[in-house]
Amino acid sequence: MKGLLQARIELDLADCRFLLSRFMPMQRPVGVTAIAIIFFLSAAYLAGLGAAMLIAPGMLSMRLGAPLLFDLVLAGPYMFLLFAAVGALIGWGLLLLNNLARRAAAIVAALGVVMLVPSVSGSVITLSVPGLVWGGLGVIVRVIIAWYLWQRPVADAFEKI
Repeated sequence: MKGLLQARIELDLADCRFLLSRFMPMQRPVGVTAIAIIFFLSAAYLAGLGAAMLIAPGMLSMRLGAPLLFDLVLAGPYMFLLFAAVGALIGWGLLLLNNLARRAAAIVAALGVVMLVPSVSGSVITLSVPGLVWGGLGVIVRVIIAWYLWQRPVADAFEKI
């Protein structure tokens, strides 16, 4: 009787482990969560600027969005809101371990590096230390994001869903 009860408990534990591994998603890497937070913060910043520009036109300079939108700031507050929605969508997809969101985040980060080249080059030519520091920091963060999201263990976490 005791052996039968022991076998039944072990069988139940095996069933629980199978169900948990089947229906519970893989643990999200900490770096992915951090990158999703960066996307959410950027989206909140752009949405706040866009909403403020719509509520009180002329109150804020459109150049406040330049670190994230570059020359697209000239398109107006709707471009701020559009990019905020895209950033929030990418952040949400990263939290859900959506592989398309991982690729989109890496591409957005790589495009951000390309868009920062003129700013960093201009800072070097004019010897603007603050511009060089902020531009360089922007490049570094974007390169780290793109590099991290293409690492095999991180990509595997997205594939197992």
